[in-house]
This record gives sequence, structure tokens and C-alpha cells, in this order.
Amino acid sequence: MEPKVIHKPEDRRYELWLGEERVGLADYSVRPGEIHFVHTEVDPAHQGKNFAAILMRDALADVRAAGNAKVVPVCSYVVRYMERHPETHDLLLNSIEEAAAACRVPNVDKFSEKHGIPKQD
Repeated sequence: MEPKVIHKPEDRRYELWLGEERVGLADYSVRPGEIHFVHTEVDPAHQGKNFAAILMRDALADVRAAGNAKVVPVCSYVVRYMERHPETHDLLLNSIEEAAAACRVPNVDKFSEKHGIPKQD
């Protein structure tokens, strides 16, 4: 079964579905010309399956397609995802370094290296 990302603008949320089961979500808030991703989660039973990355990939692709907002990653997962995917940096309102500092997220590569975590996409 393929995961499917659905945008629910009335709820200011992107949801990740597997068949009839919602397994993840990414909540956002909106300001003029900006979309702030504030929370991302995946059901614990489905963690470790790359679903959060699929959710963010598709959500950011949707933001890009709409072409009317810059991204402000508030959620630490979104910051880390965007750090690992420099092709998304043109969507940022500010630099990825500023986003990481605001979230107090250490540089993902340095953090991963320090803690022996292999890189993943």
C-alpha cells in the first residue's frame, strides 16, 4: 500500500494516509506570504518507515507548486528535513541556519556524526 499525502487547508494540516488509516500529520500556521510548519508527527506504530520524510517531501512540493508562500520551519523535524534537502532551501523565508538556531536544533550532520546516527533520506 502506497502512502498518500492529503492537504487539508481547512485544518491547516497535511496528512499522510495508508489506505483508510491516517498515520502522520504536519500542522502549519499561515501569515501573509508565509507558511510556518509547527508540528509533525507519525503514529508510533509506523515510525522508522520514512513516512515523516514522505510527508514533508510532498507538503513542501505542494507549497512550491502553489508558489505563494515562503516556509518557516518551526518544528525541529522540518528543520532537519530541510537541512538534509538543500533543494528545498529556496522555499525558506530565512536561512536554514537561522531556522536551526531558532529551534535550537544542532547541525544535523554534526549531531548525527557525534551520536553515530547514519544519514538517511
